[in-house]
Amino acid sequence: MEVYLDNNATTMVDPEVFKEMEPFFCHIYGNPNSLHKFGAGTHPKMVEALNYLYDGINAADEDDIIVTANATESNNTVLKGIWIDKILNGNKNHIITSEVEHPAITATCKFLESQGVSVTYLPVNEEGVLDAAQVKDYIREDTALVSIMWANNETGKIFPIKEIGQICKEAGIPFHTDATQAIGKVPVDVQECNVNYLSLSAHKFHGPKGVGALYVQKGYTLTPLLHGGEQMGGHRAGTVDVASMIGMGFAMKLATSKIALAYENNHVRKLRDKLENAILEIPETLVIGGKENRTPNTTLISIRGVEGESMLWDLNQKTIGASTGSACASEDLEANPVMNAFGSDSELAHTGVRFSLSRFNTEEEIDYAIEAIKNAIHRLRAISSSYAYTPKDHVSEL
Repeated sequence: MEVYLDNNATTMVDPEVFKEMEPFFCHIYGNPNSLHKFGAGTHPKMVEALNYLYDGINAADEDDIIVTANATESNNTVLKGIWIDKILNGNKNHIITSEVEHPAITATCKFLESQGVSVTYLPVNEEGVLDAAQVKDYIREDTALVSIMWANNETGKIFPIKEIGQICKEAGIPFHTDATQAIGKVPVDVQECNVNYLSLSAHKFHGPKGVGALYVQKGYTLTPLLHGGEQMGGHRAGTVDVASMIGMGFAMKLATSKIALAYENNHVRKLRDKLENAILEIPETLVIGGKENRTPNTTLISIRGVEGESMLWDLNQKTIGASTGSACASEDLEANPVMNAFGSDSELAHTGVRFSLSRFNTEEEIDYAIEAIKNAIHRLRAISSSYAYTPKDHVSEL
């Protein structure tokens, strides 16, 4: 049996999404900016896809949604656009973010720091919670942007976006959120939460890879990251990947429906909890950040005495896919920075394993994974030179 539990890294394309995309590879393939019927033939479905994106995050009709290559491009567009508009060409020089953002935010902030920008990285507590009041405390006269993720990619922890949005609105500071890990897992409403910029990536909610979007509220302009043609109203040059845009829109429709969100919150949560509770039956295991206030599909578990990479190797032998954290940093064997930010000791910072489910996982798969995980823990602890191992009376063989 093959069991994929790394859905925060990427998801399978929903077969219904693939059906929507298929005609735009070999049949309706015109450049949408061309004047002939081959180009115009793409327009109805492109408009429909944009409408699905607007509906999925409750954007207003007058707001902009820019199709990008991924959330990384969207994040860079916001941070570097703010840098150009409000820092290089204005009187602002300060950005607020958190210590546990995705590398697409933190690496860009490090670049901006190399250019003289002042960046405040707000800490989280041992439960992975960011206190919204910290944002208010650190806002300065020269603050140009606040950028805080909606949900953490490793722990699933949900941040107080509505409270932060209100603080930023009252202070007159633009607010950006990377909602990549929130779409399709929890309700996302840019109007209710006073969000000015929002990034997302289709492959996180069963859409295709290589396409994302950036929401820009009316009145909040940005210098484009890419210059060239007049695509996306001049906000993002380059011919749009029509098939992927249509796939992203349809995936958004499926993922953000009331039925889909209820399924995530009930069925997927139930499977996640079953997996998690079975692992926690083993001594010296714990959920990083605790169980409260998380997306329903994610758990980051620390297993004392077991290196995360070793656990992944064992699970891979049983055709189970998991992760030690962000896929964008999976080749980095340094201690997990998110776990460090939570205050984990140096040993535990290397022991985190993330399991992230989707609506396509089954209870049979979870049962298989539980057995494999338990056996792997016992095997790896037994050969550890630093862990005092007490063998169980019986360990099942798969």
